[in-house]
Amino acid sequence: MSTFINGLLRLRRGPWEMVASILIALGVVMLMQPFAIILYSWSFLITLIGTVMFIIVSHFPE
Repeated sequence: MSTFINGLLRLRRGPWEMVASILIALGVVMLMQPFAIILYSWSFLITLIGTVMFIIVSHFPE
């Protein structure tokens, strides 16, 4: 756990790509769930933020 936080603080690619991937997956799950309209409403924005974040952090050093 401390290596994950250390990687986030040092702007390393691996941990930030994991965060971006989790955001993308969360946005897709929010898009497909049929229960809460507020989750559906925010799903595109969450997926978009995760995608843009993934593109940006793919340029971070290993």
